[in-house]
Amino acid sequence: MNKEDQVLAGFRDLYNKLVWLNKSKMEASLKGHKPSEVHCIEYIAQHADSNVTKLAESFYMTRSAISKIAKKLMEKGLIESYQKPENKKEIYFRLTAQGEQVNRIHEKLHNEFRERDKDVFAHITDAQYESMLSFVERYSKHLDAEIKKQGVDMMSE
Repeated sequence: MNKEDQVLAGFRDLYNKLVWLNKSKMEASLKGHKPSEVHCIEYIAQHADSNVTKLAESFYMTRSAISKIAKKLMEKGLIESYQKPENKKEIYFRLTAQGEQVNRIHEKLHNEFRERDKDVFAHITDAQYESMLSFVERYSKHLDAEIKKQGVDMMSE
């Protein structure tokens, strides 16, 4: 296996291990909420004036898929929609008190996972972080360009 394959396999392996380790605690603490719903809640909590388009772009999903998730979140009383007086066309989302509670639980879990893993990160130098972050940014830009080359408008599918 060449180094490129080793890196990609390593990323996949790390991701799969994280999902496996975190899954049971996440499911128990966030019972009744799908991961896609929780991540939409997290995004809305972190980004003012979230809307279907911004969520779709962030998650590389279609607007239709995000609309379905948003509808479920509204039915569950976790988010509410609103419009700005100067723009009656656009619909935005914000968390309800119940949605904020789900977000706090999710944040608490992430903090627990960070605490569990802190020993590994404590030994990483600034230069190593810079190298890893530079690679991730460069690879992400490459993938963005490849998506654009395919002429796919992910938001309209």
